[in-house]
Amino acid sequence: MRVLVVDGDRVALTLIRNTLTNAGYEVLITDNCEEALSIVNQGLCHLVVTDWDVDKPDSGLHLCQFIRREEFWGYVYLILLTSHNEPADRVRGLTAGADDFIGKPFDPDELVARVRSGERVLSMDTRDVAIFAMAKLAESRDPETGMHLERVQGYSRLLAQDLAWSPRFQSSVTANFIRWIYLTSPLHDIGKVAIPDYVLLKPGRLTDREFALMKTHTTLGANTIDIALRKFPDAEFLRIAREITASHHERIDGTGYPTQVRGEEIPLSGRIVAVADVYDALTSRRLYKDAFSHEIARSMIVAGGGTQFDRDVVQAFLRNEDAFQDIRDRFSEAPPEIT
Repeated sequence: MRVLVVDGDRVALTLIRNTLTNAGYEVLITDNCEEALSIVNQGLCHLVVTDWDVDKPDSGLHLCQFIRREEFWGYVYLILLTSHNEPADRVRGLTAGADDFIGKPFDPDELVARVRSGERVLSMDTRDVAIFAMAKLAESRDPETGMHLERVQGYSRLLAQDLAWSPRFQSSVTANFIRWIYLTSPLHDIGKVAIPDYVLLKPGRLTDREFALMKTHTTLGANTIDIALRKFPDAEFLRIAREITASHHERIDGTGYPTQVRGEEIPLSGRIVAVADVYDALTSRRLYKDAFSHEIARSMIVAGGGTQFDRDVVQAFLRNEDAFQDIRDRFSEAPPEIT
């Protein structure tokens, strides 16, 4: 395992490098964030230990944010080395995308233990690939969806990171929650693999009977994940995947499907993916519609706050409009817009 250490203090760089080298790691070092980003961008390292203030205040924090905004092949595990130890600082770090924290001055044994923890997470990348491949298999039946999964992943992570700042969600939106929602949100429509083509690919309006059949994709997907959960009951990512699959079409006012739960009875993961999924559906071309502009999609999501969507999630969407549009452009199918 190769570890990249980023710190503007050359003495700290040497101490950390020696500690990790003695623990059996190959260590790359740099004292500036631009070079660090280049190393990550080349795929040379997927585990980064960075100081919070590398060469100027918050520069390491900004490095985390930039890495999280980009789409690298494979997950990049980020450990913040910091003397910022207040709860609000940890929220800032989590929101920026950090996976873990080490206090300064650091304990060598703790440093090695936390790096080993990150190594275990990265060793699960094969699982991540398998999950995404499963989701892509279901998506491949619909040639109109394009880069839908990638966009929903990005939107869902943005919303979760924003909610980490809210006192209402601080206890539930942890670093793991943000990671799991990014990882498992592509499975939200996996049940559509069992929907007949005459319904899934119908270019016109569905009949009541056809729509009832389409709605079963939520329970079909949840039942599929239930089989895996019975085998691996302690797998948190499977639990969140099931929540998302079963609940992303529920509505805050209780008129959604499949079970008509309402308000906070809907899991937070489902409330987040509901906004991400609808935004993408609105701004993408489908067999039955052209793509709407961001402005139209925005107005429809705002109008749905408190009835279709959780108001707090809608506010998180509004705070991240520019980032939503960046993700949309990055994974664009360049559809014509209705303005």
